[in-house]
Amino acid sequence: MKRRTFIQNASLSGLGVVAGTTVLACNNTSSTSEANSKENPVDTMKNTEKPTPIAICTWGFTKANEAAGIALKNGDPALDAAIKGVSVEEENLKNTTVGKGGAPDREGNVTLDACVMDPSGDCGAVLCVAHITNVAALARKVMEETPHVILAGEGAEEFALANGFEKENLLTEASKEAWQEWLKTSEYKPLINIENHDTIGMLTMDGNGDIAGACTTSGLSYKMKGRVGDSPIIGSGLFLDNEIGGAVATGMGEEVLKTVGSFLIVELMRNGMSPQEACEEAVHRIVKKNDRYKDFQVAYIAMNKAGETGAYCIHEGFTMMRYQDGKNENVAVDFYKKS
Repeated sequence: MKRRTFIQNASLSGLGVVAGTTVLACNNTSSTSEANSKENPVDTMKNTEKPTPIAICTWGFTKANEAAGIALKNGDPALDAAIKGVSVEEENLKNTTVGKGGAPDREGNVTLDACVMDPSGDCGAVLCVAHITNVAALARKVMEETPHVILAGEGAEEFALANGFEKENLLTEASKEAWQEWLKTSEYKPLINIENHDTIGMLTMDGNGDIAGACTTSGLSYKMKGRVGDSPIIGSGLFLDNEIGGAVATGMGEEVLKTVGSFLIVELMRNGMSPQEACEEAVHRIVKKNDRYKDFQVAYIAMNKAGETGAYCIHEGFTMMRYQDGKNENVAVDFYKKS
């Protein structure tokens, strides 16, 4: 079977499952609330016993996910734990794709993007921020202390400095040397792979069963000045509904933006798909519409209200972290392109 035909059939099959579930729900005339709740995935999740706290994140960020998991174990709310987790990588100078030490743009300037979302559905984001390391925490400040959702550039930095954030030079010597080496050819190939994965996205569920998330990045290495990907965009890099679950993305942000991937996954879970099924369908939407998928990576992770998790990507090599019951493990992720 041709690859395109396979993708189309897979997408149609997924739609058929959702449509079939809807028809069954409409035709069911039972008057008991118990029967209705069994056929409505939202109601089923509401009635599920609260799982133990869980933290998941993109890629093999072991220390970051462990920090979030321990915070949850100690009773921290979901959003507090998520921000504590991602801040580990924001402050990791050896991580060239997140926070301080991140690879600069073509002109040698490091700019950071981030967003957060809390269980109530509130959210905040910052874009193109220079000189501030912990931009996930800054995004939370925007959410909680301004009437806005997004602040960008100089405005975001001025707000940060007014709220006690420290001004820093984000370009480390190692990143500067790598940029200067890149300038010799200035070859721009925005591929996303294990070496250039550009994002830590994290979802947390606390002891109350509430879900929150954070996503933070320095963006593509040697990007055009002013480039913003999916990571700080609510609905693309991160989305959650505390009655359903949440999702985060990593990889080629432009492709995630085109399909509003994280929002799509949550809506697919709302309509009855498991986190794994929803992640797979979101990836299929991308490869079906873009023949260039062989040249870039996109990956999703998701968690539903019952504590079930899922992940899927285009190419082999992506992994996710999962912390639960004191165990922090790196989980291999299935992928679309098998050859």
